[in-house]
Formats: sequence, C-alpha cells, structure tokens
Amino acid sequence: MRRVTLFLNGSPKNGKVVAVYGTLSDLLSVASNKLGIKATSVYNGKGGLIDDIALIRDDDVLFVCEGEPFIDPQTDSKPPEGLSGSHTDWLTLNVGGRYFTTTRSTLVNKEPDSMLAHMFKDKGVWGNKQDHRGAFLIDRSPEYFEPILNYLRHGQLIVNDGINLLGVLEEARFFGIDSLIEHLEVAIKNSQPPEDHSPISRKEFVRFLLATPTKSELRCQCANLQGVKMLCSNAEGASLKLCNFEDPSGLKANLEGANLKGVDMEGSQMTGINLRVATLKNAKLKNCNLRGATLAGTDLENCDLSGCDLQEANLRGSNVKGAIFEEMLTPLHMSQSVR
Repeated sequence: MRRVTLFLNGSPKNGKVVAVYGTLSDLLSVASNKLGIKATSVYNGKGGLIDDIALIRDDDVLFVCEGEPFIDPQTDSKPPEGLSGSHTDWLTLNVGGRYFTTTRSTLVNKEPDSMLAHMFKDKGVWGNKQDHRGAFLIDRSPEYFEPILNYLRHGQLIVNDGINLLGVLEEARFFGIDSLIEHLEVAIKNSQPPEDHSPISRKEFVRFLLATPTKSELRCQCANLQGVKMLCSNAEGASLKLCNFEDPSGLKANLEGANLKGVDMEGSQMTGINLRVATLKNAKLKNCNLRGATLAGTDLENCDLSGCDLQEANLRGSNVKGAIFEEMLTPLHMSQSVR
C-alpha cells in the first residue's frame, strides 16, 4: 500500500495523508472528500500533471486542483525576515469568484481611510475569510472592482467599454475610495447626452399629452402652442407658464372641454382662445392675455385671474366663485357677447 500527502493547489498547509488504491479517479474522489473540493486533477511538487495512478510513488507530495493551473506553493511562503508586517507582501483577492493579485501597499497607501485599507493594513485584524487557495473572499462585483484596483495602483481612472460607470461609482462608495468618487461623478456627468432644447411640433405635444398619466406632472413652460387643438384633453396640474397660444395667421387655439384643474398658465398669450366649458378650478392665470377669449360655461372657481386682459372675453354662464380679479387691465362686463 502506498501513502501520499495531499495539499490544495498552491498551499503547503493543512495536508491530508491518504492511501493510494484503485484508479486515478478513486484518488480524486478521496481527495475531494478529504479536502472539501471537487478535485479534477493532481500535480506533483514540480508542477507535473499526474495522469496515471502508476506514476505515484510512496510518500509523494501531491497538489490537488479544481481545474485551475498549477500554483507553485513556494509563492505562498512567508516574506523574508525583516519584512514581516510590512506592506510589500503579495496577496490574492477572490472578488465575486474572480481572482486579483496585488500588494498590500496598493490597497493601503493611496486611500488609508478606505474600507480596503482597514481590511488589509494589519494582518488578521478583520478576520478576513479565505477560500481553499488562500485568497481573501470579497462578495462584490469583479467587473466594477477592477477599475478601482487599477486606480489604487496608478491613480488613473480607466474603465473598459461596456462597464457601467454608475456600477463603479457604487463600488467606490462602498469601499470608501473618496478621491475616485469625484473622478467618477465628473465622468458620469460628461458622459450624459446634452439636453435637447429644440422645439417640438403641436402634433408631438398633443401626443405627449395624451400619453401622460393623469397623476403625472407635465411641464411645458415657455412652449409655443400656436393654434393648438386640445379639445377635452386632460392637463390637470400641468405647468404651462409663459406659453404662446396665439397664431399670427388668426387660427385660434381650442381647449374646449379640457380638464385644466390646478394648471399654471401664468403670463401666457391666449388671445381668442376657446376655453368653453373647460374646467379651470384653482388654476393660475395671472397676467394672461385673454382678449376675446371664449370662457362661456367655464369653471373658474378659485381661479387667479389678477392682472389679466379680459377685454371682449365671453364669460357667460361661467362659475367665478372665489375667483380673483384684482388689478385687471380692462373693465370686466359679465354681459359680454360671444364673438
């Protein structure tokens, strides 16, 4: 009977002495059970792959792998005397299943107040968990961690194509890499497309209006709505400040029967607009030009009409309960006829 000592790949510690019998598959099965891994291959101490049970001699030292390449256990040895406790030693991180090898100084020196610096400044202080290869386990995204590690190495923010900057920003915040957070916020701002301030057509506006949920806020401040037709539309709570509804060709805007409760139309130009039987309860119409407007049967309850020009406007049958008519530009006559 032959006996061998089995170690995890790359580790000279915590070996298991086992008996060799049967086939190589039998040995891998025993190794899996003893070392708590799914063993797929065995190497000798010089990195030679064992592919036949007959190649194993008594008292051999073997290294068991799960499919990864052979790792020389000598690289896991302690640093030379005099360097113990320094930040020059190498270590391996297992971040979300992906391995990163770096020096302790990289993780500590650039951002000494970060979480990574506190984790690895003094050995064993945080009791960091390690996998079977001795790599420190960190349950974070490796794609977002890589730019952070490279930044700690050389101080430059470099992000490969396809990597979301917002994801890297969240990782930087999690690890407390303050100087990188500023770089990322600037990079994200610069990556945003410029705001589009080009005008939209009346047809596009009506399409947006119809697609807007009734409980959503709609802002159309300073919009050009010349001669727009919005019969029976629902624009409750919308912001339409300083809008222009007047068409130079004489085409009059038509909002007959529209729901304009609580709408803000302050300062808008609405000469000749048709607001017949529309609902403008609690609306703000301060300083609006409503010359010749049709407001017959319109609900103007609690509507603020102060400073408006209502010359020749038709207010027959309108509800003006609680409406404000202060500082009117022209006298108001309730008997004004329909134009």
